[in-house]
Amino acid sequence: MVIQAQPDISELAGLIDNIAQNDGDYDTPIPALKFRRCSSTTDPMPCIYGLGLVLIVQGGKRVTLGDDVFDYGAGQSLIATVDLPVVSYVTRASSAEPFLGMWLELDARVIAQLAAEMEFAMPLQASTTRAMSVETLDEGLKDALTRLVRLLAEPPLIPLLAPLIQQEIVVRLLSGGHGPCLRRLVAVGSPSQQIAKVITWLKQNYTENVPMDDLAAKAHMSPSTFRQHFRAVVGMSPLQYLKNHRLQDARQLMLNENLDAGSAAVRVGYESASQFSREYSRLFGEPPNRDIRRMRESTWARDGHRY
Repeated sequence: MVIQAQPDISELAGLIDNIAQNDGDYDTPIPALKFRRCSSTTDPMPCIYGLGLVLIVQGGKRVTLGDDVFDYGAGQSLIATVDLPVVSYVTRASSAEPFLGMWLELDARVIAQLAAEMEFAMPLQASTTRAMSVETLDEGLKDALTRLVRLLAEPPLIPLLAPLIQQEIVVRLLSGGHGPCLRRLVAVGSPSQQIAKVITWLKQNYTENVPMDDLAAKAHMSPSTFRQHFRAVVGMSPLQYLKNHRLQDARQLMLNENLDAGSAAVRVGYESASQFSREYSRLFGEPPNRDIRRMRESTWARDGHRY
């Protein structure tokens, strides 16, 4: 068995450390690229991971998706291919060696275009797997990501070079360990692509009460086959996914727009305030008002939909 060597990510860690000098999240002049620094471990936080690449350059993290647990650390990357409700938290961090991570949003259209132009040694098996994977960083991908971060020091060149490096990163992801996960996202007619289309529709229409049979029809599947494939991709049932998405958005509405719990419940499609409060407490561990008070005092109060 060939053991993959761990790439040297010290330069990348130094570049991010120079930018993210205090705890928090950092946007960059490259819109798809963000950084995070955290000097201590964090409590488990329900959030939504969208289509993108997470790379840890220092420290460690745990992400749970349904019954699956993903533990990863420095030099490892995680890919999510659809919007996934997860529980995420930093497991290794200190003031001396803070957690440092980067997030790169990916474009499904770019992935589809490049995948169509590439030749792959192994054909893609017609199966459905989790829309999330963890891999050790390889040398080529590390080099491309480092060049993208270095580019932040040359603002005039960003509009010209950043899109080219981002395309290179997608090519390297498609040809590496994350490749099968990404290819299933864009494989025309595959179960994973059909589920991804339904998830995109749910994301835009999550306040509606849609029968599960109608969602199955959108995926061109029988109800039982749809539920089976949906759980295989997302790690939970369609109903659990819809409920989770509503509660996540309600939390953000209360945080960002100062809505009370009742108003937020109505906005996201709940008809019963008491049901909303019960389900909110089950997901976030506290009733809405108490949770929002705690969140406003937290460093990560507005981080409900970030990595």
